[in-house]
Amino acid sequence: MRDPDSFDEFYRVTSPRLLGYTIAVTGDRAEAEDIVQEAYARAWRQWRTLVDHPAPEAWTRLVISRLTTDRWRRLRGLRATLTRRGPVSDVTDPPGEDTVLLVGALRQLPANHRQALALHYLYDMSVDEIAKEASVPAGTVKSWLSRGRTGLAAILVDLDPSRELEVRDV
Repeated sequence: MRDPDSFDEFYRVTSPRLLGYTIAVTGDRAEAEDIVQEAYARAWRQWRTLVDHPAPEAWTRLVISRLTTDRWRRLRGLRATLTRRGPVSDVTDPPGEDTVLLVGALRQLPANHRQALALHYLYDMSVDEIAKEASVPAGTVKSWLSRGRTGLAAILVDLDPSRELEVRDV
């Protein structure tokens, strides 16, 4: 039997962080919400065993990472088809200029750099925690973070160095 109360508490505590992480990784709030919803649905189906897992939030982040990768693979063909047909209207408020700059810059980075930056800066995870979650040495995570920061700096080279970006949810 599943324990709905413990799952509800798990959801309440972790969902804001996981949504923020997924938005950073995908660059699209609606897509992130869909992915997070699917990840929690899978967590609920596995809750009987997941409740005893040493890190159920990390398990859910792994599911999110896999869903994101799968979705990008599937959407490549769809995006090419939609581009040939013309733009799709969007009814949400457009993101701010700084958000567009940062998300655009992040999208130009390799996925592992983008994920490391999101986990480190948005999730406040240490290098060792990221390394454990990604099953790589800490030195690899340090390299991803360094290369990610260097990549962002190169992409955003024209910005005034004293300027702070004002980024709101995408």
